[in-house]
Amino acid sequence: MGMTLAEKILAAHCGEAEVHPGQFINARVDIVLASELSGVVAVEEFEKIKGARIFDPKKVVFVMDHFTPAKDIKSAEIVKRCREFAREHGITFYDVGRAGIQHVLLPEKGLVSPGDIIAGADSHTCTHGFLGAFGTGIGSTDAAAAMALGEIWLRVPESVKFVYHGKPPKWVGGKDLILHTIRQIGVDGARYQAMEFTGDALAHLGLAARFTMANMAIEAGAKTGLFAADEKTREFVRRAGGREGVYHRSDPDAEYASVYEFNVGEFEPFVAVPFLPENVKPVSEIAGLIIDQVVIGMCTNGNIEDLRAAAEVLRGRKIHPRVRAVIIPGSQKVYLDALHEGLIDIFVEADCSVSTPTCGPCLGGHMGVLAAGERCVSTSNRNFRGRMGEATSEVYLANPYVAAASAVAGHIASPSEVLKIEPV
Repeated sequence: MGMTLAEKILAAHCGEAEVHPGQFINARVDIVLASELSGVVAVEEFEKIKGARIFDPKKVVFVMDHFTPAKDIKSAEIVKRCREFAREHGITFYDVGRAGIQHVLLPEKGLVSPGDIIAGADSHTCTHGFLGAFGTGIGSTDAAAAMALGEIWLRVPESVKFVYHGKPPKWVGGKDLILHTIRQIGVDGARYQAMEFTGDALAHLGLAARFTMANMAIEAGAKTGLFAADEKTREFVRRAGGREGVYHRSDPDAEYASVYEFNVGEFEPFVAVPFLPENVKPVSEIAGLIIDQVVIGMCTNGNIEDLRAAAEVLRGRKIHPRVRAVIIPGSQKVYLDALHEGLIDIFVEADCSVSTPTCGPCLGGHMGVLAAGERCVSTSNRNFRGRMGEATSEVYLANPYVAAASAVAGHIASPSEVLKIEPV
């Protein structure tokens, strides 16, 4: 019997010729990842393990990205604790100004390669599936054990295949494909399964689109989200200076729990309305809804391609006087690339605020927390009640084109509507 992409990666990391869904394995990890929020708990648990040593300091990575630069004294103390631990044990550590958001940063630094297993104390570690790596979120206690042992214990997940056909229309990208998918299967539709993305439509989309789709696999409950690595992947890894990796592909006779097929040529941009990522509507159905804030960037849509998309709409225009717009590049490199391309000029001239890379508003931390009753269009990944601020505030998830267009219009809007407006 053939194996799926997820099963092949797991088999290669547990010393078995093959693995099957439901089987429990100990899998060797290539990277153990944590932020300051999860890392500080992992540190506490690690220090409870008598005689524990870091299994490989180069393979344990702490990235300070959630509440950084420190928003208050408590945050500063948490980061300080992680910083001291990293210094003591010699682990790889990325601090403010030298970093970015972890899921953007690690691939960019060449630390993730196809075929790897990335175990991160962050639910969006599934993002690394865009490079053909098995990225999965684990708890902080599990992260502590992984830092000591270099392996994780897990159950092999079933795989579900998602096939996308056709050419995406203008303004439609990876965010729209994954939102539509979550609408179809629900927020628990892939619970503890591996989502495998494929189809001819993906040839029309870049790696940033794959990044976004893999990032939001967890919003369908998935254990991981995976793309088979290809030449686009190879070129990305080469530029990042990473290892070649292993280019696994599913066998023709691999078994899937289910298969879904979509014709993306019929899509328009989608928006997830409060309070779940499965509450998805075409932008045309909710256009005109008045908003207060727009946030573009962070991890889900914080790559340079995403900022270019926003700039395409914002170029020569001003955001609505009623709206606040915050642009958050996914890393320092993305920030520099945007600066060199003139995108930062476009954002500032449009009256947007441009932030240092941070998760900030995504989890209601800082850099754009919402007041009671406010509405925000965000390119982030979650719109739970109170996610970005006060419990009566509302978050609408959209792609960068729609987010930028909404900032200009002052209400949820399609890019085609806004581009009819002459630049100022």
